[in-house]
Amino acid sequence: MRTSARHADRVWFITGASRGLGRSFAEAALAAGDRVAIAARTTGPLEELAAAHPGRVLPLELDVTDREAVFVAVDRAVARFGRIDVVVNNAGMLSMGMVEEFSESEARAQLDINFFGALWVSQAVLPTLREQRSGHIVQISSIGALGGFPSTGLYSAAKFALEGMSEALALEAAGFGVKVSIVQPGGYWTDLYTAMHSTRTLETYAPLRADLQKQFAQGSIDSDPRLAAQAILRLVDSADPPLRLLLGSVAYDLAFDISRKRMETWAAWEPVSRAAEQAISVPPPAS
Repeated sequence: MRTSARHADRVWFITGASRGLGRSFAEAALAAGDRVAIAARTTGPLEELAAAHPGRVLPLELDVTDREAVFVAVDRAVARFGRIDVVVNNAGMLSMGMVEEFSESEARAQLDINFFGALWVSQAVLPTLREQRSGHIVQISSIGALGGFPSTGLYSAAKFALEGMSEALALEAAGFGVKVSIVQPGGYWTDLYTAMHSTRTLETYAPLRADLQKQFAQGSIDSDPRLAAQAILRLVDSADPPLRLLLGSVAYDLAFDISRKRMETWAAWEPVSRAAEQAISVPPPAS
């Protein structure tokens, strides 16, 4: 890990920044002397930050699922500050429910905010970052993207999509001097769970739900969001930032556990995998 000389007076564009992790990211950037365009569905909670840091905060009322509005918000940020250096796609929501229990609208809502919102922001900032030949897009993913888990399947699906898109984006943007990092946080004391949506429940999943409730009752270790914000500062200060960054011991240990199990399974089924491939000549066209 190499830390570069810190860019003075960076400009951040942060979504979902009215509370939780996004708010902590914004506060950390301001404490570091940077300027911040802060986007959220409601800007009321951001006014105190703007008042406390005159000229350094641009509150933007924004629904990231509205692609046209995203492009307008990015244009406003560039017009105000002249550039964008760090983009943090943090806006998101969690809907709890078994895969079978999701309605179409509920499933689409998960993809709209957790995947498409980040996609629209990434598309909107790229012209500016390419022209600058610099910038860093930070995609806030989740421990839920390490694997699929009961009751969070659609949330994981959206985060899997986010990570697949971001891996491609990292390769596409690298030639323009633009960096992309995927951050996978564990548990933090935010409103993600208190503000989450729950689907209708089917009685057939009652035993599984009871097992999950027992696991949750054993307690989880959640951390101060300011620790995540400090990690993000170290990430964007790095001269060679990683494509992926795990936040927290729970996420770190789970990532290695899941990876080992996958590798063991691949190895056990290696003969079947290799037998399924054998080069042949181009088949003749169908008659």
